[in-house]
Formats: sequence, C-alpha cells, structure tokens
Amino acid sequence: MLTQVADGVLIHESEFCQSNAVVVRGAAGVLLIDAGVHEDEMLCLANDLSDQGQTVVAGFSTHPHWDHLLWHAALGAAPRYGTARAAATVRARLSDGIDARKFGIPEQVNLDLLGLITGLPDDAARLPWDGPEIRVIEHQAHAPGHAALLIQDRGVLVAGDMLSDVLIPMLNLNGTPDPIDDYLTGLRLLESAAAGADVLVPGHGSVGRADEARARIDRDRAYVHALRDSEDPSDPRVGPSARPGWEWVADVHTGQLQRLAG
Repeated sequence: MLTQVADGVLIHESEFCQSNAVVVRGAAGVLLIDAGVHEDEMLCLANDLSDQGQTVVAGFSTHPHWDHLLWHAALGAAPRYGTARAAATVRARLSDGIDARKFGIPEQVNLDLLGLITGLPDDAARLPWDGPEIRVIEHQAHAPGHAALLIQDRGVLVAGDMLSDVLIPMLNLNGTPDPIDDYLTGLRLLESAAAGADVLVPGHGSVGRADEARARIDRDRAYVHALRDSEDPSDPRVGPSARPGWEWVADVHTGQLQRLAG
C-alpha cells in the first residue's frame, strides 16, 4: 500500500527490514527510488501505480547493495540510475553472478533484473528526469557511491541506508582507508541537506520529520564516535532496548567493533 509522506511523494514499505521504496510524481510519470524487495510486494506496488494511472518513467538505486538494486518486469523498462561509482561497483560485483545463499537473500526475491542501473555522469548534482528537481548527495559512508536524494520543492530527504531509527550506522569496511571519517563526512553532508527538508525517509525504518532527522544525525554521530574511541555506544538500537525483531543489530555492532579492531 502506498502512503503519502509529502505532496507528490509516497512510500511503499516492505516486510523485509522495513525497507522503504519511494515514489515521486513527475510530469509524465513517477520516479521509483529503491523499488523494493519481495517479488509480491513489487508487483503490488506496480498494481497500485497502475490503478492510479501512473507509469514509472525512471528508477534510482541509492547504493550498490542487493536489496536496493531490485526491479520487477511489471514496473516497466524505464531507465534506472545510480551514481557512477555505484554503477561501476555493481558491474564488478555481479560480473560472476550472485550467490543468493551467501548474501542471505530470501527465496521471495526475484533476481532477474538485479542491478541493471546506468551510472550518472561523475559528480552529477541533479537527477535527470521530468519532475521535481532532485539533488544528488553522494558520499562513501555506507557503500561506494552511496547517494541521498533531496527533493527540494517537496521538502523530502531520501537518505538511503542512513539515519534509521532501527539500524545503527553500518560502515563500509571493505578495504576503505578510513571508514570512520567517510561516515562522519556523510553525516555532515546529510546534516546540511536535512536543513532544507521537512520529511526524512530512511532506507529502512520509520519516516521522520525535521526534528527527528536532527535527533537521528546526532545519534548516528555519537555511535560512530563511540566506535572510533572503542567506547560503549549506549545506543537504544543495540542491546535490550532494541525494537523487537531487531535484536540482530547487536551482532552487526559486535562485528564492526571486531573488524575495526583488526
């Protein structure tokens, strides 16, 4: 089911890790950001859009992780974009195929159209489409070529896999020289963008308003500082205070501590 979060901006929430697909209405159709996860959910989304007389005219993947690279034939053959670095990363990672079991991909996920994205020009600042102006905010905090999108005249910040109320900051620890600094840099960029937004849509978790965006930025920065300083993060998303069903986030935290120590 589509839920409106701002004028011309709607979300479709997946049962998989509370993932948010974002729909933005344009002049000739809609932009679909991070299309979804389970096949039946994407089919439901396609049917909802069809019932509203809407066609998908463009897609965008915020970053090169499998759950943000999916698509369904029922959504059509619109061009799908990502940043240049994200698209290059996808090509490299999929060159030998993908092992669904290795990545913990559920059986309900159709991988037929996985990762078919076109890279925007290097350092592209705007998304090319016939709709509201959308600013591309690229950083390397969570994944190579990760991008947040600021829908400026709708006051919406689509944050990708950051600023979640259920997930802790998950650093890019795959051979990057300084993942801590990368994440703090990403937070600074999002902090600046959030100043022009009334609505925050994370890749996973609950939609927030402007005051909640500020609180999440502060919470995420405190968590990263704690990682850097090898201190207890005292984060409500980790440990006994975690939301039911999200207890596994504590394992992510432990894994990050171990990898950074190594």
